[in-house]
Amino acid sequence: MDQNGTLRDALLATVEQLQKAAPDTAQAVFTARTELIERVLTRAHVRQFGLDVDEPPSLGGTDQGPNPVELVLAALGTCQEIVYAAYSAVLGIPLDSVRVTVRGTLDPRGLFGVAQVPAGFSDIRCEVELVSPAATEDVTRLTEIVEARCPVLDILRRPVPVRTTIALNGRDLAPPR
Repeated sequence: MDQNGTLRDALLATVEQLQKAAPDTAQAVFTARTELIERVLTRAHVRQFGLDVDEPPSLGGTDQGPNPVELVLAALGTCQEIVYAAYSAVLGIPLDSVRVTVRGTLDPRGLFGVAQVPAGFSDIRCEVELVSPAATEDVTRLTEIVEARCPVLDILRRPVPVRTTIALNGRDLAPPR
């Protein structure tokens, strides 16, 4: 069996399980644990994977890994590619190549508190390059599905509640305002 057939079979089996599941049991929880190592070098642990996250020297780091905002861009690009691969396999739309370039504009004055501007991205631009022998209409349908179903794109496009708790020396602190 080819790779797309195997991918298609795995995804369709998951869809079948989700269709049978009760809505309250169809929730998945993803977890990342992180720890500050030194200066601004941190280590993230996701499942069995470790990832060093750092800043470039201009931001006080030692450049031992991508910085957090670069990871957000990488998360969007890789999620887009994965969703393209998944839906092209399920729909039988051949893709020879998928490449994504993601750029975000950020004003560091917000991070450092020297201007009243957002600390995060003011905009994100995603450029998708597809190579496919499929009809334009089929690829257009595929792109519409990816835009509608990419989880990271969805996270970035709509407000998601984020709740923070803080413990100091094992005791809960009042939540930040």
